Amino acid sequence: VRLNTDFQKVKAYLNYETLIYTGPIDEYFNYSEGQLEWRKVDFVTKTYNVQNYQGNAVVNYTSHDKPYTRVIEHKFFDRTGEGFNNSVTHVSEEYSSEWKPGQEPSYPVNNDRNTELLKKYQEMSKSYDNVVFGGRLGTYKYYDMDDTIISAMELYNKISKSAE
Repeated sequence: VRLNTDFQKVKAYLNYETLIYTGPIDEYFNYSEGQLEWRKVDFVTKTYNVQNYQGNAVVNYTSHDKPYTRVIEHKFFDRTGEGFNNSVTHVSEEYSSEWKPGQEPSYPVNNDRNTELLKKYQEMSKSYDNVVFGGRLGTYKYYDMDDTIISAMELYNKISKSAE
């Protein structure tokens, strides 16, 4: 496992039977067909002197009058329930904005241009028998957490069967 590594700088030196590539699929191919577009997400955490800020763990905001797209109230994830006895709560506001190269990509931009570009990269990937593209960056797909786990298990099963 290599983290925080520029794949283009190390790929010539890697030895592997199977590579599970979880970086951006267009980056793997050195953007030969063009660069896929992303949205990025920034989080701002705030503390409020109230026992309950919004009544739920996660509230999505789709209105143009809110600058954030989601608010997460962390105490709702406390399975012991002890967090609710606290008179303070912590929330994280999620702000979505345009992504620029060098920033962490978060969500794919689903439009005709990116769909066609992704198809080209997926077609190119078929000629790499020992490279598997996974995760949201490698598949250019948004995943909810349950879908993330399912996708990882399916990828594991696919690799395991091909190794037999």
